[in-house]
Amino acid sequence: MAEKEKEHHEEGAPEGGEKKKSGNMLLIIIIAVLFLIIIIGGIIAFMMMGSHEEESGAATHKEASAKGEGKAAESEAPAAESEGHGSSATEVGIMFPLDLFTVNLLSESGRRYLKVEMNLELEGEELALELETKKPVLRDIIIRILSSKSLEEISTVKGKETLKEQIVSELNTRVKDGKIKNVYFVDFVVQ
Repeated sequence: MAEKEKEHHEEGAPEGGEKKKSGNMLLIIIIAVLFLIIIIGGIIAFMMMGSHEEESGAATHKEASAKGEGKAAESEAPAAESEGHGSSATEVGIMFPLDLFTVNLLSESGRRYLKVEMNLELEGEELALELETKKPVLRDIIIRILSSKSLEEISTVKGKETLKEQIVSELNTRVKDGKIKNVYFVDFVVQ
């Protein structure tokens, strides 16, 4: 009987060793699979970032536009106070919202388009009535101005400010019942 137990012990020893080896192999396989999943996930994330590079660039342009508007409001406030208007930087005139504009930009390296939503700051309420009747004319003028620009011209804060000035100048030549003071970009996306 002692021999049977000894044989049984000797036979059991290799089985325990096999279980340890198969357990170790299973652990190695799980670690390898997790490692591969992480690598594949990283590759997919990298590829997705590369394909959305233009979209993130558009978001950067939008943020720069918002920063540019803040700087413009700050720089205009001291000028208004020095002129004797006594208005603060937070005081904004009557807003006239315009519909969304989607135009193709001038581009030699593929097709780029600009999506813009803007509000016009008006000097008085009577101008809002005139602008409502002239909305198709205003949209045409703005579309021509926007589509004449390249990505390089409008991608900087200075470029956006120049664009605003050009829009204000062109629109003011077409109105009679007041003056457009400023243009505010509500949405500005380039793709």
